Amino acid sequence: MPSSIDAAKFFLAQANEDAGDLVSNLKLQKLVYYAQGFHLAVFGSPLFDEKIEAWTHGPVVPSVYHHYKHHGSGSIPFPTDFDAEVFSAEQIDLLNEVQQIYGQYSAWRLREMTHEEAPWKNNFKAGALNLEIPKDEMQVFFKDLVK
Repeated sequence: MPSSIDAAKFFLAQANEDAGDLVSNLKLQKLVYYAQGFHLAVFGSPLFDEKIEAWTHGPVVPSVYHHYKHHGSGSIPFPTDFDAEVFSAEQIDLLNEVQQIYGQYSAWRLREMTHEEAPWKNNFKAGALNLEIPKDEMQVFFKDLVK
């Protein structure tokens, strides 16, 4: 099974820095969240095992956040160690679709979108830290989007 870092590297490898595609940690978090949600909906299983939490700025995969936090709010460079072979062909297709649909949006727009969605809204509590967004709630929400 791929890790959340593998999923993050997939999205970073898709970015075209020369064309102005800059991926910050905030944007990366949302892309990885959408990948997990749609994977749960389409395949009935998680793309990766790591938990997703409801933070102030939307869903966050803590392991991905901590891996890239040294970039601050700036763009994260192309990964030199990305290995697409950790994904099945079906997973690559799903990740490409997530990139095509959600990768066009700014980090801030993605943040706003996730704030309107049930998985984050139902699990974020101001002042509470590290509240997990249950995978089963994500699966139910994203299944409705896939229909």
